[in-house]
Formats: sequence, C-alpha cells, structure tokens
Amino acid sequence: MRIVVLLLALLLAGGAAAEDFYKGKQIRLIVGSESGAGYDAYARLLARHMPRHIPGNPPIVPQYMPGASSLVAANYLYNLAPPDGTVFGTFQRDLPLAALLDSRKEQVKFDASKFTWLGSASSGRDDAYLMVMRAELPVKSIADIRGAGKASLVLAATAPGAQSYDVPAALKEILGLNLQIVAAYPSAAQMVLALMRKEVDARMIGLSSMLATQPEWLRDGVVRVLLQFGRADRHKLLPQVPTAQELAANEADRSLIELMETSQLLSWPFAAPPDLPAEQAATLERAFLETQQDPAYLADAAQAKMELSPIGGAEIAARLKRLYALPPALIARYNQLLAR
Repeated sequence: MRIVVLLLALLLAGGAAAEDFYKGKQIRLIVGSESGAGYDAYARLLARHMPRHIPGNPPIVPQYMPGASSLVAANYLYNLAPPDGTVFGTFQRDLPLAALLDSRKEQVKFDASKFTWLGSASSGRDDAYLMVMRAELPVKSIADIRGAGKASLVLAATAPGAQSYDVPAALKEILGLNLQIVAAYPSAAQMVLALMRKEVDARMIGLSSMLATQPEWLRDGVVRVLLQFGRADRHKLLPQVPTAQELAANEADRSLIELMETSQLLSWPFAAPPDLPAEQAATLERAFLETQQDPAYLADAAQAKMELSPIGGAEIAARLKRLYALPPALIARYNQLLAR
C-alpha cells in the first residue's frame, strides 16, 4: 500500500518532458563493489528492468567503482557525478553510519541525508545479517564463543568502516564474543574464498545475499549460523538462531545494537547525487518503485532467490534524519567501541 501511494504521488511529476530528457541518453549505475557481490546482483537486476519504467527507455549500464568499502563510489556520487538524472548508484548500506565515526570523518565526503534517495530493493524486514562459520568446526552455537575460557573464531572482514568489520567488532565488545577479526579481504568474493579455503573460520553475510550467491551454504549445511543481526525477532528461516538484541545483557547494550542496525533498513540502497532537478528526481524514484512491482522483475528475483521488501526514498531520508539526531552519549559509545 505504501508503494502504491508513493507511485500515485510521483505520477503527477512525470510526462512528456521526462521522455524528451531521457530519449537517446544512457544512465550509469555506479556499483560500489566488485562484480559478483550481492550489491552487484541487485544492481544488475534493477538495470535489466528499470529502463521500461523511465520515459524514453534509456539503457542503464552498471559501472563498477569498488574501493574503501564503497566509500569511493559514495564520495563520487555525492561530489563528482553529474546531478542531472543520468547517474545513480548503490553502495554499502552501512556508509550512513560511517559519517558518525570520528575515525572516518576525514574520508567521508558526503552527508547521507542529502543524497537523492530512490529507495531500497529491500528494507531488511525479510532479511538478516548473519555471522556464519564453517559447519565442520566444533563450535555449535554463539554460547561456545562467548565469555572467558570459551573457544574463539577467526573472522574475515574487509576494513574498518565496512559493515563486515564494524558489526563484528562492536558485537565482540558488547556481547563478549571471542573473535579474531582479520581485516585483509578487499571484497565479498575474496571473503567467500577465504572461508572455503579454511583461511578463516567465519564471516558476516546478509541472508538474502547468501541465498542469491551461495545458496548451497544454507541448503547443504556448509555453514552454521551463530547469530542474526538487524532484526528484533528471529527470521522465519532461522527460528533456532538468536538475534543480537536477544543476546544483549542490558537496555543500554540493546539500544546500541539498535543504532548499529539502522543500516539494515537500507539493505540494498540506491541513490542519486544531491540537488537533482525535481523532475528528474521524481522520474527516477517513480521508475524505481514501479520496477519493484514489475512482474518480470519479480520473476527474475524469485528465480535467483533474491529477497525483496522495497521502500521508497522518502522513508530512507526520514530514518537518516532521526539517525543523525541520536543522543551524543550513544554516538560517543559507538565511537569508543569501533576505535578499539
């Protein structure tokens, strides 16, 4: 219902002028990761179907811009990409949180609340960010690595500032997990290889991403899921796996975990540069939302087992506004955790 209402409002802004603008043009979709990652899968899916919903039917061509855990792509979109509706992109969902980190302020060259948000292919309501480990290891549950004298796991990550590092680093301290985090892998694909080659014991991965790119992991019991992050309740596919919020020892810890879970709302975000002309901004958001209801798009996503629970740009913008207004003490503790 929310998407239908948004579409009705946005339809008022479309028309022949948009067709005149986009006819004969090409749209670049900046992907802040390497080919083969979950962000790439959602970007390519959108690029195949969204042109039908843009007046003039311009082709959408993915352009890969990996680096610094998507920071290169986000900084490019905000500062260098032409703000005319011919470029939009996707980047790691945790980057709005990076703007709250003292250690990242010199690298973050954007205000996430000022992007022209098109929406997210998933709001995370049907997803979860999982800590998974190789199933043949003796650890059976999160309790086995929690507390003094318990077992420990070597966990693969990209770099500080990325969700693959920041989430386990914070949970290590908040929940008392025995983790050795190896921030040495530049991409999701290389973390997959590291796990399969037994260079590491564990990694963080989105459930929807795993189902889309490594479906055998869950299906064939290749990995064991230790906890799920980004949810207040347990995912229907993982009723036996506790959430991070459940594991919190007190209300302050739970609130901090909730702050960190803001990025899950974005899940697979798409945004254009700031200050787009109103007509182009409305055209792109309308096309994004229409695509989320396109039968061919839905069929492709279902075949690839890609989770969809879309939201529009307005909801993302409102959530980010609340994020940047959180109590300073909570932000300070978040900084302290990730500075360790």
